[in-house]
Amino acid sequence: MTPEAREHLDRAREYLTKGRSLLDVLHFADEAGRAAYLAGFHAAEALISERTGKVAHTHEGVNSQFHRLTRGDPGIDTELRAFLGRAYNLKAIADYETGPGSLVSPEQAEAALATAIRFVEAVARLLSETGT
Repeated sequence: MTPEAREHLDRAREYLTKGRSLLDVLHFADEAGRAAYLAGFHAAEALISERTGKVAHTHEGVNSQFHRLTRGDPGIDTELRAFLGRAYNLKAIADYETGPGSLVSPEQAEAALATAIRFVEAVARLLSETGT
């Protein structure tokens, strides 16, 4: 695995740990949801970096490259394929929104963290299966 891909995968795992602490210790569901998204974002960046030698810097770029690189891969199910888009909504709530509907529930954050864990594990598997 390239150093860049390893750094992104390590960062993804750091965000999983942060997300769990934010939810369990501080009870900050919005920030935990944001951390779940960023874990997925960095895991996807690891795969993109490893397979293309490039890095996408925007949500749209990462999401589209991830979809392209994992098209037809049985290790990436429908829920994982949709994760970045769904979790980005949680990040947007944490970063930008105010007023009614601008809160992430603990249940939403918990579900996002659970899926983020599966997402990061799936990407790590893909990276190890390609001999990197």
